[in-house]
Amino acid sequence: MQVGANNMKIFQASQQHIPEVAGLFDLYRQFYQCEPDFELAKNFISERIQNSESTIFVADDNGKIKGFVQLYPSYCSVDAIKIYILHDLFVDTSGRNSGIGAMLMNKATEYAREQGASRIDLTTEFSNKAGQHLYEKLGYKKVLEEYYTYSLKI
Repeated sequence: MQVGANNMKIFQASQQHIPEVAGLFDLYRQFYQCEPDFELAKNFISERIQNSESTIFVADDNGKIKGFVQLYPSYCSVDAIKIYILHDLFVDTSGRNSGIGAMLMNKATEYAREQGASRIDLTTEFSNKAGQHLYEKLGYKKVLEEYYTYSLKI
């Protein structure tokens, strides 16, 4: 467990944290213009934790979870390396501008390194200026025009 400023604790979420993480995950999805759906969020987070399909770290401020980061393990065939894909970073409005986002990102980096990963990849919307500022401040580099991103709904 990592302890930061003001006794903020960063640790890996377990089943007992599902309701609180799901509440934040629902707000995260709403940030990306999804309809509120706590049950969907709870089921999704529960499956990830129960099936060990992702790693979720939370920021706990005196018993109240203020944010989370979620990493998915993957591989890059071209570079022949293990990577993590960071899909989700969210800090509740009451915890923003307090360093929680950076603490969560640093914990994700530390974890990925410990797991033998060589890289963390993430994608964010063009309009997410606060996120971009944080990522760049932490050393992430924008990869422009090297690749197109495609998606197929199935």
